[in-house]
Amino acid sequence: MENFEDKIKQIKDILQQLNTQDLSLKDSLTLYKQGMQELKNAQDLLEKAKLEYEEIKSLDSSINPAETH
Repeated sequence: MENFEDKIKQIKDILQQLNTQDLSLKDSLTLYKQGMQELKNAQDLLEKAKLEYEEIKSLDSSINPAETH
């Protein structure tokens, strides 16, 4: 499984390809769809990381209630 940074690099690469003038409409649409899917995957990874962080934060708060901020 690729990480968030890999997904962002793939999205940037696709965007760079889309900015070239010599793409056909079909190729542009294919790249656009691929880029949108990669963006969704990156957002999913980010959301998962956020949920994991919140879970860890919650566990830490229940173990050390005096240290919560």
